[in-house]
Amino acid sequence: MARIVVLGVQGEEGLWLADLDAGTVAALPVPSTGALKTADDLRKAGATITKGVNLAALATSIDAASGGYMDASGGYMDADGGYMDK
Repeated sequence: MARIVVLGVQGEEGLWLADLDAGTVAALPVPSTGALKTADDLRKAGATITKGVNLAALATSIDAASGGYMDASGGYMDADGGYMDK
């Protein structure tokens, strides 16, 4: 079974298709119909939509992600403002 993830980044218009088995990421054509279009429209209106994904966080760099510093504002990935790991 292929492991494919569709991603949308806050503040960006387009969607991305990540093929985890192939190790590739590619821009996805703008959906014009169906559930993906509905989900994309909701996302553009500010909704967060997840299905089958239990962690997704924007990181500023690979080093930031591997070090646990996964907050674009320079904080730590913890809702309390604490440390996720040290």
